Amino acid sequence: MKVLYDTILKATYTGRPNRFVVTLDLNGESVLAHLPNPGRMWELLFTGVTMYIVPHDKPDAKTKYRVVGIERDGVVIMLDTNYSNDVAQYLIENKLIPGWEEWRVVRREYTVKLHGTSSRFDLLLTNDTGDEFLLEVKSCTLFSKTGAMFPDAITERGRKHLLHLKELQNEGYHTGVLFLVQWDRAQWFLPDYHTDLEFAKTFKEVAPSLDWKAVAVAWDETFTMPTVTRECSYPSRILDTEAHDSGVYVMVMYLDHDLDLEIGSKGMMHFKAGYYMYVGSAKVNLTKRIERHKRKRKKMHWHLDYFRGHCEMIAGLPIRTSLDDAECSLADAVRGVAEWDVPKFGCSDCDCNSHLFGMTENPIHNKAFMDVVELYRMNMLDELINR
Repeated sequence: MKVLYDTILKATYTGRPNRFVVTLDLNGESVLAHLPNPGRMWELLFTGVTMYIVPHDKPDAKTKYRVVGIERDGVVIMLDTNYSNDVAQYLIENKLIPGWEEWRVVRREYTVKLHGTSSRFDLLLTNDTGDEFLLEVKSCTLFSKTGAMFPDAITERGRKHLLHLKELQNEGYHTGVLFLVQWDRAQWFLPDYHTDLEFAKTFKEVAPSLDWKAVAVAWDETFTMPTVTRECSYPSRILDTEAHDSGVYVMVMYLDHDLDLEIGSKGMMHFKAGYYMYVGSAKVNLTKRIERHKRKRKKMHWHLDYFRGHCEMIAGLPIRTSLDDAECSLADAVRGVAEWDVPKFGCSDCDCNSHLFGMTENPIHNKAFMDVVELYRMNMLDELINR
């Protein structure tokens, strides 16, 4: 078994100044480490979690260390996307991908020209009959208790790539995608229609035409090549009912000072400094509703419109679901992890006490809050999938 790194150190995550750098506590010393995976990873990066790092092998590097992995619930997860193609090649050549035992790798970074356009693919495979297979490799680090989704951030480039793979398939090429799910507990895989609805729609369209697989892999602290736990199922029928531009959402905002503000017919209301989570719903045009809430300049209509002009917008988190009572249920769940609420805010048409909640810590970095998001985005799907 190939060991990928000579020296592996354990450190504790403390922060992320930007997409490519994290701050860590290494034996009591604060250090910077390069993060080769620029994904959002909100569901993994919490203060105090264990990260695996190696000394940087580039003498001119801006950081002394490089991140290679992280732990979630005691499970080791690979984050170093630099080795995705190596892992894929190892699994294919050792016939560990169910259904792809006939294939072997003959070239890396293979370029194909079609209609005057050049495209480069991660791997070129062949078999004993001389067939060629153009393969793209993706690392998936968004998962729940038993599921996995990709991507964890909007990727127009990824959507166009899927369409190009289908176009090549139509031209007679054999094309596909291998999703390396870095979570050995994953049993099912879906495109993340919550985060990127257009990618999910495109995936649903092209998936039947491509030779693709999502496999759950298991790592340990030595970071030798992983084993394949299973091929994840693809419950495509979930996309028929859930992948629509409707559902519920949470707007995450920051108010840097105490504020007394008149909220429409509600009159004066008090808001103390801190982070706020507003829960709402949209039966249609969920994306436009979230974008509207992000804007400061607009006609006052909802309670949130009055508050929005005085705070910083952190994020809008869509949860696309067909559940009828999801808004009040989600509000109740958020209330359970919040430190305070603003009574009678945003709940004029229901029996809830509030739909605006606050806490002193950024909710995006709060595990209890992100567990609520994961519950409504992914874990609740288990029941639908197992019906």
